[in-house]
Amino acid sequence: MNYFTIFASKNNIDDIEFKISDVFAKGFAISKNDNEYLLKSKALFKKHKLIIRIMSEDTNPDYFANNIPGMMGYYDNIPFEDDHLKELVLTQISVLNTVIAIESEKEINEDQMQLMTNLLANIGGIGFLPNGTLLDDEGIVIVYPDGQSGPSNFRPHACTRKVMGQEVASEEGEQRKNNTIAYLKERAIPYTASLPQLPPIEACQFKTQEDIARRAVALLIVIQFACDVAQGENVEDSRAFFINMLRQYDVDNYLTSSERDFLDTSEPSEQVAIHISWQYEAYWTLIWALGFVEKLDFPDEVCDCEYAIQVVSNYETFEQFYLQTAMRSQEEMLDEADKIYRYHWACVNSRIQERPAPAGINESIVMERRRGLFWMIGHRNEEWDTISMDT
Repeated sequence: MNYFTIFASKNNIDDIEFKISDVFAKGFAISKNDNEYLLKSKALFKKHKLIIRIMSEDTNPDYFANNIPGMMGYYDNIPFEDDHLKELVLTQISVLNTVIAIESEKEINEDQMQLMTNLLANIGGIGFLPNGTLLDDEGIVIVYPDGQSGPSNFRPHACTRKVMGQEVASEEGEQRKNNTIAYLKERAIPYTASLPQLPPIEACQFKTQEDIARRAVALLIVIQFACDVAQGENVEDSRAFFINMLRQYDVDNYLTSSERDFLDTSEPSEQVAIHISWQYEAYWTLIWALGFVEKLDFPDEVCDCEYAIQVVSNYETFEQFYLQTAMRSQEEMLDEADKIYRYHWACVNSRIQERPAPAGINESIVMERRRGLFWMIGHRNEEWDTISMDT
């Protein structure tokens, strides 16, 4: 192994130079060029070189725009043995804004690995090994590449800038936030006033009616394939049938890349199938936005899957289906997105306090509804598979 990477959530990177010096100055001569450090070992024998590169959202915005969604997708597709741990890992990734990438010219030995984990402890965050293993800030394994949990008692950390800095303050957003809080108070559901506003309408990038409709049909079809996989049906027969359905409705291009991989793989994972089948709840928000569902009920019971299927199966073509859609207003969509955002905080807060979710809320339903609603309003312009679940 020649690489070790530290990912962190930090208000700034000003102190990292001093932390590198604290850890490495005894055994290495350190020279700096901008945010790149060259470390040469002081030993007479067994000379060794390290390069440490520092990147942040301020210095390298393209890196974070291109790589953090991919990192989210990578760990989202790993079949974690502990779904709660998976959520914690995805939450941490969603707020990362700093990378310390260490490259060694030789294989990293045990002593050097200790120095790197010391730096990790000084900086905070998570350590990433080339095989996908994640370490906590004490160098203890959080999760292995196959999804097996490590011994770490991991909890995510976000800097105040990352949590609060993305808020687009507006009178509209504040009013929407206050309306949701009043609704939560009436139902004795916990809330925090510090959870940011959602952006106002003009700052969102709403999906079009046709994009939502095509995404809904494509998602329903891949969900049906996932259900067949989870129930042990003949995979080849099911695959052929649903690929034909995608073509019949002309929505093949509206699958996500991970859904396409799932559909095409010769032996699809049962764990991934179960994950996709939960997206009935995300699909439910899409057909709500299209006018097929009267209202989004309180998220304590799963949606009516039989009706969800009939919404599309009643029509033989996408055009027939699309003609029956009646798009809801952007105000309604943002109102529901704000509500689900604050429901999610209540769920996470209760779980941290080791209490049941308030009022019988089902957090899995909340997360999937959030996926659908945040995708439709274009929150941070995130892709379907990498909608951040930070609270």
